[in-house]
Amino acid sequence: MRNNSIWLNGIMGVVVGDALGLPVQFSYREELEEKPVTEMIGHGVFHMPEGSWSDDSSLTLAALSSINELNGIDCQDIMKRFVRWYDHGEYTPFGYAYDIGYTCEMAICRYKETQDHNKCGLDDERSNGNGSLMRIMPACLYVYEKVMRSDMTEEQGVELIHEVSALTHAHLRSKIACGMYYFLVKSVMNHSGTLQERLQAGIDEAMQCYHKDVGNLVQLTYYHRLLHLEEFKQVPRDRIKSGGYVVETMEAALWCLLHTDNLKDCLLLAVNLGYDTDTVAAVAGGLAGLFYGYESIPDEWLEKLQKRFWIKRMCEERIGG
Repeated sequence: MRNNSIWLNGIMGVVVGDALGLPVQFSYREELEEKPVTEMIGHGVFHMPEGSWSDDSSLTLAALSSINELNGIDCQDIMKRFVRWYDHGEYTPFGYAYDIGYTCEMAICRYKETQDHNKCGLDDERSNGNGSLMRIMPACLYVYEKVMRSDMTEEQGVELIHEVSALTHAHLRSKIACGMYYFLVKSVMNHSGTLQERLQAGIDEAMQCYHKDVGNLVQLTYYHRLLHLEEFKQVPRDRIKSGGYVVETMEAALWCLLHTDNLKDCLLLAVNLGYDTDTVAAVAGGLAGLFYGYESIPDEWLEKLQKRFWIKRMCEERIGG
């Protein structure tokens, strides 16, 4: 039986994907073709024990903790928690922060100087890494619940997701990626049919929303390969990039979801693409977790996951919140 908690399904999908990919982060695809990841391992690039997770999950859990305690999204509070992660290692497996992306680090340092969450995010063209997409799941789930209860309009919800992205990544391209992820989250849970059909519905809704404002049109062109997922599914693996650029991450995650029919194979496919393995798997894992359910995560992965029960309790606190 599938667990009915969207928070447990989605957040655990993110964290497990992150932990699976962390040891081989920055590995070349050719290396992983010779020695593919087949299980949750340890050590690797950061020399961490098996089941360790990175900044992707730490920032996700910081946002979740804020939402839990305040029963809402308060961007100032979320940034304060990001600072506590950066300075004191809160929301980490072992009490210290590691694998910190440049844009996230700069945004946190700017916030420490200004104490203004509206001015800390970077908005230049080069600041379009995947550092806000990787942590956006809690905001997407919160907005989804509010919209479904008619406590918030869709437009208000998307704007709130943009604000959460802009804490670190304030360029419109990154904000659109996070907004698209919201529509994918919504469609996976609301629509019927195959996973591909649900994902296509999410892409269609996102494009319909963003096309209402001509100011979005230029940035939407960067996501053109995702417009028709049946065509995108035919793109060969060697034309799927899996680096830290937000568009590459979105494409790689969806490509893995389209080419598998269960969570385990999806995350292993994502990790074995190489390069930004933890984040591609985290982004794919969130959607896979929502579709296949928490119970689809292999027991042997959950047993190795650091602070598993603490994370599980945080997710369950949100049930009915």
